[in-house]
Amino acid sequence: MRDERIEAFTGGNDKGESIKKEVRKYIRYWFWFVLGIVVALFISYMYLRYTPRVYTSSAKIKILNKTKGLELPSAAFVFNRSNINLENEMEILKSYRIIEQVVDNLDLTMTYLEEGNIRTSEIDRFPFSLDKTIDNYSISEFSTYKINVTDSGFEVFKGQTDSPVVFKNYDSYQKKHRLPFDIKYKSLALAKEDVGKTFILKFIPLSSATRSLKGSISASMLGKGSDLIQISHSSESKQKSERIINTLIDVFNKDGITDRQEISKRTINFIDERFDFLASELDSVETGLKEFKQSNDFLSVDTSTQLELGQRTKSEEEIFEIERQIMLSDLLKDEILRETEKPILLPTNIGLESGDVNSYVSEYNELVLQRNALAVSAAANNPALSAIDEQIEAVVKNMNASIALYEQQLVTSKNLYSQRNNQFASEVAAIPLKEKLLNSIERERVIKETLYLFLLQKREEAAINLAITEPSVKVVEYALSGGAPISPNSRSIYMFGLVAGLLIPFTIIYSINLLDTKVKSKSDVEAKIRNVPILAELPRIKDRDLVFSDPTDNTAQAEAFRILSSNVNYILPSELGKSGKIIYCTSTIKGEGKTYTAVNLSLALSSINKKVLLIGADLRNPQIHNYLSDELTKDYMGLSNYLYDEDFDWESSLISGFEKHPNHRTMLSGTIPPNPAQLLTNGRFEELLNKVKQEFDYVVVDTAPTILVTDTTLISKFADATIYLIRADFTEKKLLEFSKQLNDSGRLNNMAYVVNGVGASKSYGYSYNYGYSYGYGSKG
Repeated sequence: MRDERIEAFTGGNDKGESIKKEVRKYIRYWFWFVLGIVVALFISYMYLRYTPRVYTSSAKIKILNKTKGLELPSAAFVFNRSNINLENEMEILKSYRIIEQVVDNLDLTMTYLEEGNIRTSEIDRFPFSLDKTIDNYSISEFSTYKINVTDSGFEVFKGQTDSPVVFKNYDSYQKKHRLPFDIKYKSLALAKEDVGKTFILKFIPLSSATRSLKGSISASMLGKGSDLIQISHSSESKQKSERIINTLIDVFNKDGITDRQEISKRTINFIDERFDFLASELDSVETGLKEFKQSNDFLSVDTSTQLELGQRTKSEEEIFEIERQIMLSDLLKDEILRETEKPILLPTNIGLESGDVNSYVSEYNELVLQRNALAVSAAANNPALSAIDEQIEAVVKNMNASIALYEQQLVTSKNLYSQRNNQFASEVAAIPLKEKLLNSIERERVIKETLYLFLLQKREEAAINLAITEPSVKVVEYALSGGAPISPNSRSIYMFGLVAGLLIPFTIIYSINLLDTKVKSKSDVEAKIRNVPILAELPRIKDRDLVFSDPTDNTAQAEAFRILSSNVNYILPSELGKSGKIIYCTSTIKGEGKTYTAVNLSLALSSINKKVLLIGADLRNPQIHNYLSDELTKDYMGLSNYLYDEDFDWESSLISGFEKHPNHRTMLSGTIPPNPAQLLTNGRFEELLNKVKQEFDYVVVDTAPTILVTDTTLISKFADATIYLIRADFTEKKLLEFSKQLNDSGRLNNMAYVVNGVGASKSYGYSYNYGYSYGYGSKG
């Protein structure tokens, strides 16, 4: 029967209720969650309002093949195979040398700022004109200038100085000064619009500005297999970023054009150096020919020898061509062997008919250009630079080998042609010696003249290539800026603020609950103890005034005690019949509300026309007198007097302390004795209970706390029901184990819990303020 009653009060193990319980722990603090969200969103709004907005700009370019002007396209061009290394091109694009030119061209050694009430923002330009009077390369240290726009002109402060340089009428050109810049408003109307504003000008050394810009420029390939490069830069000013990117493209393009023009210039210089030498030799040969004819009166040869001479001439022309090739090879070898501190460009297309040699010369020039570009920003021991040097050395080695092999082939061919020419010479042996000498002189003249004309042609080709050098890059898309800033991201900031606004209160509440070891509600008791019923939860009140001073009271506390009185009847044994029921009120420690509960429970039972006696059995620390008349003290006669004196009339100690409760009587604890335990076990207490059960329907006994003294356990066998008080936010959860042991061992008879001082929103999952006025009517 008792197990059924326990199950009725405790309920089953419902997981849904456990979830609801956890949710209610946080819902009751809904105000803090709302406040947390509002504060977090406000902080997010203020952060977004005063955080600088950063925009990104990007452009797309395509690196063009380094074509050779008027030359025929190569096989790689015909089959559309690009020989461009985009990674190397991107390194050159971001090299210190290129970035330094951008910084110098755009005067990025100066930073423009406008001072606001809360933050200072970077701007693209000042609203007035500014002319820098020093060179970028002369800026050796950081410096800051604050420019105040006043009603009469400019006030310029250098660094942290307090004495400004004042310029009247918004014009610094009218006054001598030592500032590295001049400023001036175009009109007074524009100046008046900016009165009160403060602008800041920062000078940055060229090297620092270059390193800073180099770190903020990014270059990447647009996907795998693409030959396009995307250049990006981010700053607070869209116009500044776009100007930087476009200037960078222009500088990079001009740098590539300059590299290719250097090859043409080197070819022209090489040919010009040979012209003087060839012109002198050609003039000497022609002069010798003239003198030979004049001195020997030689005019023409016989017609009969023309055919044989023609064959020999053809053979001699072939020998001439071979000798010309040998001479060009020697010239190229001399150029290769020239001692220089670093590799130099070689002349191309000087007339050598060896495809291998020409190919190596082109490959050598390409490597020299790459090395020169990397050497500007790379250290001497840079792995990439060392790798290119090794490639150049290998190409030179191969080129020398090819030239040697080519000359060997030329010598072999010349010997063959010479042998055939000797055969022709024997056939024309009859030709006069003068004719032979004349032909020898003429041959030398032809060789010099042919070489001279050939070099003149190549010089014209190089000059044309220099004049029509094509761009290095094709701009696919000039710099464009996004409409929305990349930082700060308002959506992410607000989302983070919303999450933080929920998470911070949740974490605080969770931590408080985790560290809080106090009982909060009946669910905490049920989680620890399943075999003891919980009769009621009493709502928390601010003071300990009587609840039932008026039997018709309909407050939340009054209704809670009516529920308690009803539930007490439910657990009382049915075999008691019509005799009075003995109900103990006890607790584990002092302060859990056992006296307060005992007084109000007795009044609740009295309010339903039952005769009730309230006995103060806490002989060590009596408190019931505080709820009665102010004239009563803790030493007023009562239970202890009866237990000690056999002649004491217990009825004479009964007090009618509540005017509106005629059926209620109170027996105080009496004079505090030195030996309460002995008095309670001398048999007089049991005798008293037997007597009062005949006179009263209910006897409510306020006993001592169980963990402090043994008084309650000594008399517990006389109780029909024991109400065990637990106070929310006061009783430690670990103390529940002590009360459980008392129940399991039978030291407390028919025990049931009452949770006192529970917050309104915790009790049974709904508020005590709801519905308790029903049936009592209302005024009006």
